[in-house]
Amino acid sequence: MKQCNFSYLLIIFLSLLTGACKEGKEKQSMGEGDNGNIQIEVPSFNSDSAFQFVKVQTDFGPRVPNTEAHEQCALYLLEQVHRFCDTAYIQSFDAIAYDKTILKSKNIVGSFLPEAQKRVLLGAHWDSRPMADYDPNPANRNKPIDGANDGASGVGVLLEIARQLHIKNPTIGIDIVFFDSEDYGTPASENLEGDWWALGSQYWAKKAYQNGYKADYGILFDMVGGKNATFYHEGFSSLYAPEVISKIWGKAYQFGYGNYFINESANPITDDHYYVNKYAYIKMINIIHQDKNSNTGFTSVWHTLDDNISNIDKQTLEAVGKTVLAVLYDEK
Repeated sequence: MKQCNFSYLLIIFLSLLTGACKEGKEKQSMGEGDNGNIQIEVPSFNSDSAFQFVKVQTDFGPRVPNTEAHEQCALYLLEQVHRFCDTAYIQSFDAIAYDKTILKSKNIVGSFLPEAQKRVLLGAHWDSRPMADYDPNPANRNKPIDGANDGASGVGVLLEIARQLHIKNPTIGIDIVFFDSEDYGTPASENLEGDWWALGSQYWAKKAYQNGYKADYGILFDMVGGKNATFYHEGFSSLYAPEVISKIWGKAYQFGYGNYFINESANPITDDHYYVNKYAYIKMINIIHQDKNSNTGFTSVWHTLDDNISNIDKQTLEAVGKTVLAVLYDEK
């Protein structure tokens, strides 16, 4: 993904104004502001399990398209989706990268209650960056990264959510998509015109719209496992689906996760959710770790070799997973 500035967001907003049409539950007592403790039902979310789902991915090595690690991880993810979801399949396609490389790509899709009319879309990208182009050591910048946070964390949270949904069936339709070829975008040293990021979601969104797929809204998980993560109102999410942000951030505050889910705006990010909004016309928001004190707008390990399993925090995984599960179980 790449960061945009708010002037770019304003252009998008003006164009929209002129052209838009088209395992069970556990009881847990948690604090809620100054109102004292209240009894609320918090869905089970096993952070140890989510962490293990992240680790299995990184154990394959960098999941760069056209590599053996990528192939092995695809098989693993499909197996897990088959295990938990009612239906599962791979959407194979060839993507053309910024350097004209043909990327043998695979979106992995699973559904709960595929016959249900009311649906929520959950997504994360499962590939990892082929180059550590922001690594502080220049000697590392052509090496692929583990992508423990940038990619694997979102998939890990979603697999644990899927496991819990399998234990206690949802009452609405839920679709999970692991997008491929998200992170094969242009190097930091180049500034090429074109949509070179999020190639998997671009392909999926166009096909989904053509096939008549609809969802009430969507949630993207990206970099949701870092230590002391801060999730702001990402710019495109605020533009396309402010009501979904209110729903999720409100639930997070109810659970006492206000130190993670910050009620402040942040820059727009060209990520998978942008293309789902643009091409599939589904209101999808992005839960993504943004750092306003960083030069890149992201964490210090972003697109570096330090994006590895040692920097994944189970408490962050739990805050995101429990919050979203509660939102899903609230839907009727």
